[in-house]
Amino acid sequence: MVLLTLIGRSRDGLPLSASTQDDEQADRNLADYQNQGKSLLKRLKDQASHMGSVESGPMVFHYLVEQDICYLALCERTFSRRLAFSYLEDIAKEFAQEYLPSVADVRRPYAFMEFETYINKARKSYQDSRARRHLTKLNDELQDVQKIMVQNIEDVLQRGENISTLDTKASHLSSMSKKYRSEARYLNLRASLAKKVAIVILLVLFILFVRYWVF
Repeated sequence: MVLLTLIGRSRDGLPLSASTQDDEQADRNLADYQNQGKSLLKRLKDQASHMGSVESGPMVFHYLVEQDICYLALCERTFSRRLAFSYLEDIAKEFAQEYLPSVADVRRPYAFMEFETYINKARKSYQDSRARRHLTKLNDELQDVQKIMVQNIEDVLQRGENISTLDTKASHLSSMSKKYRSEARYLNLRASLAKKVAIVILLVLFILFVRYWVF
């Protein structure tokens, strides 16, 4: 069962659209998973693969990153990974056709919440038992899901924090480097001027020596 679907801009993690399962038997405590999903939107751009799975307790986040957009589906562990990725490819194709040209200019979160209607429709079709049997046959061409990386959410979020820390340190080092280069140019200029002043003084002293002592 797909409990949560989240679409966001991967470069900055801005949520663009979302949908949650309305089934009363579904996990009623989705707040933590929603927060985890929002955090993942910012981290998954750093992953080597554009497709993958991130385990979180009894649930799994399956993700697909295409054209600076991250598509997330929170599923029960028992839900077919093949169907989960087929589902993500379905909504990714539809979302790109509808909104891709506008994504870069979006400034407010959940700007495309009207897409929730399509998400709900697609989710129901993938969760219907008869549709699932039919889709399983249709999606045999999907790449072997066994080769798609599975990670733990703590590892992904921690790695994201480490990368963020490294970016901060790198930015600080870059600023310090610019400062040192500026100071080095200033010191070199002072040294050059000092040499010129020293030469002029020596030249003047030499002229005075020649004038008053030799003649």
